[in-house]
Amino acid sequence: MTNLGNKKLTICIDRGGTFTDCIGFLGKAGEEDYQEFVVKLLSEDPANYADAPTEGIRRIVEQATGIKHPRNEPVPTDNIESVRMGTTVATNALLERKGERCALLITKGFKDLLVIGNQSRPKIFDLSISKPDVLQQGVIEIDERVMLVNSLASVDRVEEPHKLEDAMEGISGEWVKILREPDMSVVKQQLQKLLDDGYRSIAVCLMHSYTFPGHEQAIGDLAKKMGFSHVSLSSEVMPMIKIVPRGTSATADAYLTPCIQNYIKGFVSGFDDGFEKGTSTLQFMQSDGGLVPVNNFSGFRAILSGPAGGVVGYALTTYDEKDKTPVIGFDMGGTSTDVSRFDGHYEHVFETTTAGVTIQAPQLDINTVAAGGGSMLFFKNGMFVVGPESAGAHPGPACYRKGGPLAVSDANLFLGRLLPDYFPKIFGPNEDEPLDIEIVRQKFSQLANEINKHTGESKSLDEIVYGYIKVANETMCRPIRALTEAKGHDTSNHVLAVFGGAGGQHACGIARNLGISKIVLYRHSSILSAFGLALADVVHELQEPSAETLTATSIPGLRERIENLSARCREELSSQGFAEDNIETEVYLNLRYEGTDCALMTLQPTHNQDDPWNFEAEFVKLYEQEFSFSFPDRAINVDDIRVRGIGKTMKHDNLTAYQEIADLESQGKVKPVDDAARDSFTSVYFESGRDDKVPVFQLTNLAPGSLVSGPAIIIDKTATIVVEPFCTALITSQHITITVGKGEKKKVTTEMEPIQLSIFSHRFMSIAEQMGRTLQKTAISTNIKERLDFSCALFGADGGLVANAPHIPVHLGALSHAVTYQMNYYKSNLHEGDVIMTNHPAAGGSHLPDITIITPVFNEGEIVFFVASRGHHADIGGISPGSMPPHSKELYEEGAAIKSFKIVSGGKFDMEGLEKYLCEIPASFPGCSGTRSLRDNISDLKAQIAANHKGITLVKSLIQEYSLEVVQAYMMHIRRNAELAVRNLLKQVALDRKGEDLVAVDYMDDGTPICLRVLINDKDGTATFDFEGTGAEVYGNTNTPQSVCHSAIIYCIRCLVGQDIPLNSGCLEPIDIRIPARSILSPSEDSAVVGGNVLTSQRIVDVVLKAFNACAASQGCCNNLTFGKENTKEETGKTGPGWGYYETIAGGSGAGPDWNGQSGVHTHMTNTRITDPEILERRYPVLLREFSIRQGSGGNGLFHGGDGVVRDIEFLENGIQVSILSERRVFRPYGLMGGQDGQSGINYWVRKNEDGTERLVNLSSKNSALFSKGDRIIIETPGGGGYGHADGNANKPLFAKVTQGLNNLVKAGGSLGLHKALSESN
Repeated sequence: MTNLGNKKLTICIDRGGTFTDCIGFLGKAGEEDYQEFVVKLLSEDPANYADAPTEGIRRIVEQATGIKHPRNEPVPTDNIESVRMGTTVATNALLERKGERCALLITKGFKDLLVIGNQSRPKIFDLSISKPDVLQQGVIEIDERVMLVNSLASVDRVEEPHKLEDAMEGISGEWVKILREPDMSVVKQQLQKLLDDGYRSIAVCLMHSYTFPGHEQAIGDLAKKMGFSHVSLSSEVMPMIKIVPRGTSATADAYLTPCIQNYIKGFVSGFDDGFEKGTSTLQFMQSDGGLVPVNNFSGFRAILSGPAGGVVGYALTTYDEKDKTPVIGFDMGGTSTDVSRFDGHYEHVFETTTAGVTIQAPQLDINTVAAGGGSMLFFKNGMFVVGPESAGAHPGPACYRKGGPLAVSDANLFLGRLLPDYFPKIFGPNEDEPLDIEIVRQKFSQLANEINKHTGESKSLDEIVYGYIKVANETMCRPIRALTEAKGHDTSNHVLAVFGGAGGQHACGIARNLGISKIVLYRHSSILSAFGLALADVVHELQEPSAETLTATSIPGLRERIENLSARCREELSSQGFAEDNIETEVYLNLRYEGTDCALMTLQPTHNQDDPWNFEAEFVKLYEQEFSFSFPDRAINVDDIRVRGIGKTMKHDNLTAYQEIADLESQGKVKPVDDAARDSFTSVYFESGRDDKVPVFQLTNLAPGSLVSGPAIIIDKTATIVVEPFCTALITSQHITITVGKGEKKKVTTEMEPIQLSIFSHRFMSIAEQMGRTLQKTAISTNIKERLDFSCALFGADGGLVANAPHIPVHLGALSHAVTYQMNYYKSNLHEGDVIMTNHPAAGGSHLPDITIITPVFNEGEIVFFVASRGHHADIGGISPGSMPPHSKELYEEGAAIKSFKIVSGGKFDMEGLEKYLCEIPASFPGCSGTRSLRDNISDLKAQIAANHKGITLVKSLIQEYSLEVVQAYMMHIRRNAELAVRNLLKQVALDRKGEDLVAVDYMDDGTPICLRVLINDKDGTATFDFEGTGAEVYGNTNTPQSVCHSAIIYCIRCLVGQDIPLNSGCLEPIDIRIPARSILSPSEDSAVVGGNVLTSQRIVDVVLKAFNACAASQGCCNNLTFGKENTKEETGKTGPGWGYYETIAGGSGAGPDWNGQSGVHTHMTNTRITDPEILERRYPVLLREFSIRQGSGGNGLFHGGDGVVRDIEFLENGIQVSILSERRVFRPYGLMGGQDGQSGINYWVRKNEDGTERLVNLSSKNSALFSKGDRIIIETPGGGGYGHADGNANKPLFAKVTQGLNNLVKAGGSLGLHKALSESN
């Protein structure tokens, strides 16, 4: 028995998905009798204990005191000072959808808002669209409404809003007008119905409650009085603008917090009454990296509770305040890898998507990669593929003896990077056997035979298995590059902090790929998330919205609000027992340039003693670092005020290795390790081949100053560290610091090799993705930045597509036509520093608002690649604002039409020429204007040029790494790989259809037929897509450039393949596309085309999928709505800068052989997001009355089609030009195999008469009108067709459902959530 005296235990616990890590501290580090107690146990082991953290604490108390405590008795807390816990309870409840049954109360007209979300679909090539379920099970609409008094675009502004009846100033400083107060007697009846139905947890989210929370508060007070056990108000959960993420955050809180409370209640019941009395403290880690008392712990702030501790741990044990080298955290576990970054400050994000749920809350910027020790290994379409599917903990990798599949851990075991003799013997039926190397060898032998048979090569087993390690490493490097380089940081200028059970096996390979020269592993690396809890501080945050402009005159008011929030933070932390000198506050303003959407949370520059309130300079510095430019002529808006109160809990010495290494070096104590320290030899395979004499060292036998040269393996208690050749590991008292040498990289030749094919596929796609991320972040317009209506791509010197990040499907393949046109146009007259601008349909364009920027990539004076970006511009002139006129008959009516213009020539930006093309020429045509948004056009064009420049930099880096010949060779190999996949698809279709032709026809609303006959050669897998019989070009705007037709076909082919193949020109190589000249699919050069890109393209897809019998028709429309206002000066009659808005609206998707259609989602050729209702109303003089699912509009069948939506917008000013461009208002979306057709759409104009009455007018599918104040447009979008007879079976499907289940959802989106959306969702 040990007498603890006056000392008490501090116990830190990380409850993970597979293991629970516990560490107890007795005394203070450095004291003579300081002790640590480490326990690692399974998170679930019901046969032995009910709760892993409780069991871990019991064991630590037993170890510390020497007194046994039976499991069936409460654990005494006499010797426990505090318990700190990070837990995955909330994350798991979210992933598994096992939270509390809850209901949502939301403003009338928006009951389906969280179902629709931003209307984009998760995977653009899945015909069977699968969206995660919403968390609420019930929805109640509250008949209340407030509106903002003035929008940013308002011309008829209310100058004295305080004089308005029912007007109030909101928290943000914006004035709101109360249109309808909630009838509390009705609300009480609604709440009683929920209680009667068994609901005890509710979320309340009302329009504009971020600034006016009064209605939410009244409903919340009533609900609590009536007996609801949990009430989440969105205005309290996260008072930020955007009702959709605020609503999902409130719902997540209502869904998860009761789970957390139930867990805490069960946890506390396992102890005596110490926690209840407060003699022992219980704290939990939040997603933001701060601890909170148990009573303040809520569900929606607990999503990253577990991994947050790891970030705190590596930040304080790796980052050195003197050296200031930023750190990349690399936490590789069983199913996934968490990546983050620390540069002296924790990087937070405030809107992330986790398990399909978008949450607004401060979270550490932790990005989860679908690659870990359990990531499964495949050989698909001639390529090595790692993940995203995971073997999980059960059955686990093949070596776990549970019949599992091959995974990354198996590859490490086979190659000698995991050693069974040093691994716990916990496998087999009796849990006493080692890892199974034999089954791994058998399975890899089978896989190797398949690969060698496919490639005709005779690669060794070692080479093949090592290939999977290389692909896994590249898979993990891709998001790390995006995380750093997209924010303006050089990846190579970082330290790699490695932790987690599997990290040590991949550390050297990852660092070498990224050009990182130093790796640091802390001695508690395998339990760093638990150790980090000991170093974490207690945090209390407060935040308020703002609508101020950052100026010298606004600073005093902002300071007053900040001081109030700071005082409240200090008061709360004082109440928790913190002395004043242990409390710090950090002040942030969430700032953005006026007219942009990208806000940066800017820390107060307290280092600037002369002017600590100069937020502007700090913001500009941050902006320029991330985007490489700023807007000196634009005002800076303050969106939010945030104060982070920090209670310092543990004062610790410098925990990094820097000083110790310096001392060891100065004392001459750094020496090569003695042979006597070696434990054994083992055989390991590296890049250079297999080495049978690799020394193995036990870390406990290595003294500080020991220098271990690679190759070597270092064994810690819970981790295996592989020191690769040309690397050296320096041992210090608390760290292993690995210096990474360049090593001998195996020379890659121009011969096709499956491993390199997979790696180059990642690298090429990464270039396109990073271009897209650069464009999205540097652009200024809503269309590009928020709706994500853009694409970026890489092309060969022949103009053929190499990689197109799947942003907008209608751009797929079409960009190649634009590049080829410019090559033929300029021939040898392109030089370094030239940038081309084009948008003309005859030059490979789609419709005129889509402007393409093309830049040649030179190498030694020769063009070796092209990069291009295409973005939808808000306005480029023409006869109507938004440049999407529904009644255009000639191309000039749609705005500026540019076949080719060197926007940059020899490095010089041609502003004069740009103004000529965008302003003067379009305005020279009758009834037309030049661009109405020149300033935004210029900003977005410069963003596109910057995106191309990013692509060029990455291409040149790739060439430098591999050589031009190798890079171009693999460009061709990847094209051939895509071609092979398409040929195999076509052969299978020919076999299934017994050689018969595939025939289909469908009609535009004006009756124009689109006819298709597909003739497949079953021998070589080629096909002819013949559109003979398609109708003539029309005197309207639904004509479609040939390039768009090619895009539609490549999209359909990719969907039908059903596997992740590279998107490049090889996809169309086996296909001969025949389009009749002067048809609607190959119109004359001057024909109007604006509707062809967004409407006819959808019909082409319907026709192709109908011919292949793949699925019923989706809504077949983008429902293009534009509205805006010209700014005409009365004195001159000239038009100045006006405003315009453009959106596309979701509908229903078609059902298929084994799936129901999805409701309220974008389908096929577009996937743009829709503007949040609160942002819409803040910017424009409109009131969104309804945005809901159009119930029953999907076709019935064995599998029913998805429903369309209803969107009802009221206009608040006179003289607003409103245009609708739509289809499927006459011909309904077809059902298939006996399924019923979906409902056609309809567009209404509700006209407000002078006497107050209303008149309902059908606008038809394409129309434009001048709307007056009080007028409304109601758009009811089409539903999808049904599949199969409702009372019977459909025929055997030709194409089975291909989708991703919830088990493959990324746990933590982080700042790369958007990157992931760009690379997979858009």
